[in-house]
Amino acid sequence: MRRKPRIPPTPLPQRHGVDPVRIKLPPEGSWATARAYLVDRLAAGDGVIDAMIGEGLIVGEGGRPLTAEAAYEPGMFLWFHRELPDEEPVPFPLEVVYRDDHIVVADKPHFLATTPRGSHVAETALARLRRDLGLPELGAAHRLDRLTAGLVLFTVRPGERGAYQALFRDRLIGKEYEAVAPYDPGLALPRTARSRILKERGVMAAREVAGEPNAVTEVELAEFRDGLARYRLIPRTGQTHQLRVHMNTLGVPILGDPLYPVVTGPVPPGDFRRPLQLLARTLEFTDPLTGRAHRFASGRTLEAWTSYATWSAGEAGQP
Repeated sequence: MRRKPRIPPTPLPQRHGVDPVRIKLPPEGSWATARAYLVDRLAAGDGVIDAMIGEGLIVGEGGRPLTAEAAYEPGMFLWFHRELPDEEPVPFPLEVVYRDDHIVVADKPHFLATTPRGSHVAETALARLRRDLGLPELGAAHRLDRLTAGLVLFTVRPGERGAYQALFRDRLIGKEYEAVAPYDPGLALPRTARSRILKERGVMAAREVAGEPNAVTEVELAEFRDGLARYRLIPRTGQTHQLRVHMNTLGVPILGDPLYPVVTGPVPPGDFRRPLQLLARTLEFTDPLTGRAHRFASGRTLEAWTSYATWSAGEAGQP
């Protein structure tokens, strides 16, 4: 059995619920110093790296500050805190549905990212929960799109995260979503949508391509009125944007979607007017550590359905 590589504990504390950046120097390289590697790796410029080193902001194991002359050592670990972006606060509550010694289940609002990524760092569900609950080692077992609301499962202890992530990997967890989209009386439902979905790095929208299906979604009609319908969606796989792509292919794109059927660009920071009408409604699973059967339901409602007079089927695809 291959031994898992040793990762030393971080010598820096979290900041605003966000972990420091950890970098491991490659096993081979032509850099004379660790500083030279960081200049190449981070593309931040000599002045930025030199300033961080001069202020002792980059440290090695045990919290020892890196010096400009420190030799390049293959496999060396370094840590530093990224500069936090100026983030627009998401003005909606993040509700805790359930908490025990192993897991936290949260009901995430629209527009709040699940984990730090890109320009969303401290203003994320993970960072908020770490701060609010005093759980610095909390981790996400899976993710929801920033624009999707609903249930997210977090783990309290890092050593237990793999057991819960396996529920999603091995499809041992039941997930149901709710969406509001145009009503098409000619669309025969229920049905199972199957396709091969490709999401390319740097491209905002995913697309369907020829080949063996890697995305399967069960689509049911819950109810309809005034040209809109509420759909029940059960994903059997977990491809990026799967539900949004399948609903668009069926000719009923989810309301408030800035990518499908037409890419209108990312939702501007601070624009909370038209949330994507997609909700992760339920999570159901047997706890892999305690054996307890869990079923959780979101307490949120989709605005287009509860206030449908302010929405119309013609707004599908508009942010």
